[in-house]
Order: sequence, then structure tokens, then C-alpha cells
Amino acid sequence: MDQVNVEAWIGRSLSDVGEIDLTMAAKLHATLGRAEASPPRAGDLLPPLWHWSAFVPMTHTEHLGPDGHPGPSALLPPLGLPRRMWAGGALRFHAPVRVGDILHRHTAVRSVDTKTTASGPMALVTLDHRIVGPRGLAIEERQDIVYLPMPDSFTPPKKRPMPAEPVERLDMSPTLLFRFSAVTFNAHRIHYDQDYAQSVEKYPGLVVHGPLQAALLMRHAVETRQRPPSYFDFRAVHPLFAATTLDICTTEEDGVLSLFTGQNGHQGMRASAMWEDTQ
Repeated sequence: MDQVNVEAWIGRSLSDVGEIDLTMAAKLHATLGRAEASPPRAGDLLPPLWHWSAFVPMTHTEHLGPDGHPGPSALLPPLGLPRRMWAGGALRFHAPVRVGDILHRHTAVRSVDTKTTASGPMALVTLDHRIVGPRGLAIEERQDIVYLPMPDSFTPPKKRPMPAEPVERLDMSPTLLFRFSAVTFNAHRIHYDQDYAQSVEKYPGLVVHGPLQAALLMRHAVETRQRPPSYFDFRAVHPLFAATTLDICTTEEDGVLSLFTGQNGHQGMRASAMWEDTQ
């Protein structure tokens, strides 16, 4: 896609409406909540990042690509790079969201950047989401989506060591990955179809979702401070795989809580959480 056409996508926008009703809240709790905690009730505060299940891709199955992703859309350009991943994002939380709230989201394309790296072409599409609920502006969110060519073999990024000892260890079972795919209506086959993940996208096994890692880090941040942060960002560093323990570790400096997922001593995702009294 030439540069003129790429630039034509910048500023495109659309609006949609979503909700986390009581049934979806129960499914999210069964997937992301603590087993010893009670499921949310109508009107309860929604844990941060659970709003992702309010705005899921409703593309018909016949219109999904071979990888399970929707094809190019009003916001996502046809870049000719078939490997797509949610690479990271940042969120600022303003007003609380409750189970049963009707949410209005406005999404706009902030940028479409293309470049050639040592390993080949890549593109980064950045979307801005603005989510409004009954109490006004609730969430401002940036979403980074990376596009790459389909690889001939698995060539992972450089490994970065975990900066501290694990404070939590979680089983990344295929069942957990399947359930997270279900509650986010994510049909990307690398998360549930091991033969596809290995033979087509050349991963060693099923890939742990980036948003799942972010949600687990957010849960840890909320439990650490006993309240949700006002700001949270995350960035994928290295793919992590199912059927292996996922470690969480943290560091803190100047009131900023840094959180990491990892496997076998190396980072998978890095996140930062901040609270209003530390900004």
C-alpha cells in the first residue's frame, strides 16, 4: 500500500455501543476472577479492562480470514501483511463503569506507520478509543496493532530478563486461553488451534493473548493497591505460550508500579500502573 493511501486512513472513525451485562460479567469472572471471590452482581463496579468484552468484533464467520481475524475494515487498512497482533496500549480511567451500563465508544485511527526492519516489512496501526457511560467519559484508550508478514520459521525477539523474583505464578492452560478467546469473541487461531499456530504462524505452541496478560497484570495491580489505577499501559515484549507457568513480578519507583509477565525467566509483557495520588 503506497504512502498516500496509508495516510488516507488516518482520522477515519466509527462509533458503536456495548455493555457488560450480568451474564457476561459472570463469564468474565469465571475466566479472570479469583475462584474464592463472588461473581459480580448487577450494578457492581466493573473490574478495569473487562470493558474489552463490551466491544467485540461481530464479523460473520464467513468473512473471517484464514487466521481467524476479520479482514480489512472501515478502520483497519488492507496492508498486505497477514500476521496481526495486539502489541500494546494505554488507558486512562475517568469515571467508573458498572455491570449493566450502556457504553458508547468512538474510535478513530490515530496513525498508520509502515517501515522495513531487518526482519522485513511491518506496519503499526494505532487506534484511539473514547468510551462514555452513564457517568460521563469513562475511559480513554490507545490500541496498538502490529502487522507482519507470515514467517518461514520462529524467530522470536531478543529475550529480556525478568527484573525481580515472581510474586505470582499462574497456569496458562489451553482451557484458560479458550475461555478468554470466547469472552472476547477472538477467533485468532494461534490461541486455540495448535496445529495452525505451529504449521502456519510457526510458533512453538499456543500463544497466550496479549490482552489476557494485560488483564492478569491489571488484576495484580488492583489487588496490590486495593483500588484500580487511574492510568495503565502495556507492551508485548516476547510471545508466551500455553501449558507453561506464567510468572508475574513487580518493581516500584516514584509511585509507579511496573508489572511484568514472563516464562522461564524472560519477559513476555511489561506494564505500568499509576494512581492519581502518584501522578
